[in-house]
Amino acid sequence: MIINYTTKELEQLARIIRAEALAEGDLGMLMVGNVVTNRAIANCLTFKNVTSISDAIFQKGQFSGTTSYLFEASPTQHEKNLAERVLRGEYYYPATHALWFYAPGNNPCKSNWYGQDLAGNYRNHCFYNPAPGTCPEII
Repeated sequence: MIINYTTKELEQLARIIRAEALAEGDLGMLMVGNVVTNRAIANCLTFKNVTSISDAIFQKGQFSGTTSYLFEASPTQHEKNLAERVLRGEYYYPATHALWFYAPGNNPCKSNWYGQDLAGNYRNHCFYNPAPGTCPEII
């Protein structure tokens, strides 16, 4: 386990990875889970007061999936298993150190997004890392 979490937070993580990345398949959902977990671990930038999975998911203006019907429904056992894998410390490139992601639609990923460098993309999600040395907790 890389971060302490409650049963409720495991379910919240399962719900947000479904809401944000269902169309990206299991690997895409795992990567979104990496970003959520990284935010809970990082003590930097706009994540200094984010200290739990719940804090990361419900941080104002961060995850549009929290308003989706996909987030409202109970998670499946498969989705909970994916969330648990992330919480145990499984990381997947390019989300290994990422704190941000977005889906650019039919456009290519920007090399820099809000001052953060592109780590890479998976299917329709672009993942971004903080500048080197900025967030040592996740690097």
